[in-house]
Amino acid sequence: MGWLSLAIWTPIIVGAVLLALGRESQAQLVRWIALLGSLVSLLVTLPLYTGFRLGTAEMQFVEKTPWISRFNVNYYLGVDGISLWFVLLTAFITVIVVIAGWQVIQRKVNQYMAAFLILSGLMIGVFAALDGILFYVFFEATLIPMYLIIGIWGGPRKIYAAFKFFLYTLLGSMLMLVAFIYLYAVSGGSFDVLTWHKLPLSATAQTLLFFAMFAAFAVKVPMWPVHTWLPDAHVEAPTGGSVVLAAIMLKLGAYGFVRFSMPILPDASREWAWLMIALSLIAVIYIGLVALVQQDMKKLVAYSSVAHMGFVTVGFFVFNDLGVTGGLEQMIAHGFVSGAMFLCIGVLYDRVHSREISSYGGVVNSMPRFGAFALLFFMANCGLPGTAGFIGEWMVILAAVRANFWLGLLLATALITGAGYSLWMFKRVYFGAVANDEVRAMRDINAREFLVLALLAVAVLWMGLYPKPFTDVMDASVTNLLQHVANSKLN
Repeated sequence: MGWLSLAIWTPIIVGAVLLALGRESQAQLVRWIALLGSLVSLLVTLPLYTGFRLGTAEMQFVEKTPWISRFNVNYYLGVDGISLWFVLLTAFITVIVVIAGWQVIQRKVNQYMAAFLILSGLMIGVFAALDGILFYVFFEATLIPMYLIIGIWGGPRKIYAAFKFFLYTLLGSMLMLVAFIYLYAVSGGSFDVLTWHKLPLSATAQTLLFFAMFAAFAVKVPMWPVHTWLPDAHVEAPTGGSVVLAAIMLKLGAYGFVRFSMPILPDASREWAWLMIALSLIAVIYIGLVALVQQDMKKLVAYSSVAHMGFVTVGFFVFNDLGVTGGLEQMIAHGFVSGAMFLCIGVLYDRVHSREISSYGGVVNSMPRFGAFALLFFMANCGLPGTAGFIGEWMVILAAVRANFWLGLLLATALITGAGYSLWMFKRVYFGAVANDEVRAMRDINAREFLVLALLAVAVLWMGLYPKPFTDVMDASVTNLLQHVANSKLN
């Protein structure tokens, strides 16, 4: 068993063990096993980074074993510069979520921790799969733990939100499966994703396949107008669910575009790039304006996520190295920043049991340490230089200007909206006089909450001040992808 298999199956096996520990008296033992399991899962991903060879676009840490021989389906794993950091991000966020839910979750603790650990392994499987059916199985299987997380530990409208989340994402994926079966047929019976990259497909076939995959990936991003499931899912999900949903699960769709749509369907990707950019601009500008009027903190950050992911898809479909690298950087940065934002909302909710902005005011007077962390994360959400939020957006804007000045101008102008809703929310919740007795009675963050926020603060500052480790890993794979798309266009 290689490092990738260990990264996938370690959390899944630990999660299965936790399901056997169902008694309430075992809750503390469950927490410690979950923490140990998540830390081991993170440790087994580190050799993927330390042993990664820079300067090559080849898949590394490859594992290939026959799975369903009759249909030539293989257990085929590998990572390159595009997928490596998402494997590490998933393992890191899982540790954060386990620590964050330590005291908050008191009901069905074993099932809660097991759901997140199993979900972690499945998401790593999505980023590592190089067989179409294996990818599809992991991609769809991630729905089940998140459906349960929202439906069991969610808010008052949790059943509605869970069903909406499940149905939106499942329906889109059906068309993706049809596309995979077609590629299997025209490739002579292969589900090898790297083989699909070399298929000579007609323009009509590429267009039909592009929109079949678009149905699955656009919902997951989510792009406008198929984004409406996200605010409901975020509002009703427990804090840990919102963190994983924003930090990792939204990345599955964007990853699908860069791993499947662009290299397999390069001509269609170029032909329909105008549509992708138009929908992304609507997300960045219109959804940013929608975020401005939200009164629920979770809903505001959820709409903010849609707007930030719009930068990612613009970066991918301007087809230059700055744009694709910037889009990938933005995905990782958004994982850190959005996860931190939802954790901050969770800290407030645990004390006051309200997500409404109007329930707060002057929080920094009662919780100065927490206020300092929150300020950093809000500044990162605005794209302040020196934080992770700046790097990706800056690169995408530069790439957009290189492609079309007016596109770059629109994206840069949209940053003002992002600063507007972030700072306005921070002002109303944290600054000013203490709003009520509940806020006055709030205790500052404890050692566990401090640890979680400090880990994310280090990640946000590290990526913002020294992004070189991230770009070094990505460069060769991004260059290879763009050369592949360009050469196909010339032919």
